[in-house]
Amino acid sequence: MTVVAKLGSSIVAAPDGAVRGEVLDAVCAQVAELHNRGENVVMVTSGAIALGMKLMGFDSRPRAIDELQAASAVGQGTLFRSYEERLAARGVHAAQVLLNSYDISARVNYLNARATLRRLLEWRTVPVINENDTTATDEITFGDNDFLAAQVAILLEADALVLLTDTEGVHTADPRRNPDARLIERVEDFSELDGYEIGSRTSPFGSGGMRSKVAAARMGTAAGTRVVVCRGTEPGNLLRAVDGERVGTTFVPGERRTPSFKLWLRYAKPAQGRIEVDEGAARVLRESGSSLLPVGVTGVSGDFDAGDAVDIVCGDERVGKGIVNYSAGELDRIKGLKSDRVRELMPHAAEEAVHRDFFVLA
Repeated sequence: MTVVAKLGSSIVAAPDGAVRGEVLDAVCAQVAELHNRGENVVMVTSGAIALGMKLMGFDSRPRAIDELQAASAVGQGTLFRSYEERLAARGVHAAQVLLNSYDISARVNYLNARATLRRLLEWRTVPVINENDTTATDEITFGDNDFLAAQVAILLEADALVLLTDTEGVHTADPRRNPDARLIERVEDFSELDGYEIGSRTSPFGSGGMRSKVAAARMGTAAGTRVVVCRGTEPGNLLRAVDGERVGTTFVPGERRTPSFKLWLRYAKPAQGRIEVDEGAARVLRESGSSLLPVGVTGVSGDFDAGDAVDIVCGDERVGKGIVNYSAGELDRIKGLKSDRVRELMPHAAEEAVHRDFFVLA
């Protein structure tokens, strides 16, 4: 079994920014127990910025990107040592891994990251992953590493993703504001959450919230991973979640597992432009699983090259996302043309604007 455990800033850092030693002691003890049982365990952690703020004496989270990056640089060493020392005391080796959005969005980098993590697990180490905030730009706002944790679970085809937070789980409303809020113990279909106030409130040091955790659960379950959101400060909750006991909110994966490439395309590869298609092309894409031909294209926007990802839309509705075989200028030139005419203008070009194997529905 492969388990990804994600610790939010509220788990790692106390309200004053100091390391929550007792909490990390308990979590690392559970990780060591899972490791000694023969499980593969990967930890995704937030908290570098919070610890950096504490070390620098800041009272509130900086807003400027360079300040966030500098705070992360100050706190990163302390953060990793907090895990390394606790795991080493239990006979477990830790490995520090720093990733950024490019490592996820570029396919070659994505595969390299997967190979490295798999090798570390073969070596029976526990990778401790954090975003490389020091060189990041907009990645710092990804959602308190919930997005990263889900991506790690997808690329490793993890059996379980446990999001450890400072609340009991997902509620029908914010329990800190609404005394009638009820814990949602099990979600088999995300439509079950429609109408509930799944907010984005987070700790003073974090950038995520319950909404980002639901989004991470949607990503993980699409890959066949069981996702649990639970209180990380409760001793034993990580083990209970991994063992399938009733704790927090469990998101149940569907019977059909989406291929990892299409999950990468859907969630990790950013769209560089947009292709507008007619209703006939939209219907074929949705119902027949066919490729998109230039004849079905009615409009092109954005500055993209062949091999980039693009959003495909019909009117106001998003149909899906795909890897395009033409640049924006080329596709604009041949949009609406039948295949024989396209071959006359561009004899060596691909027949499809977007091949069905490189397309995923919205």
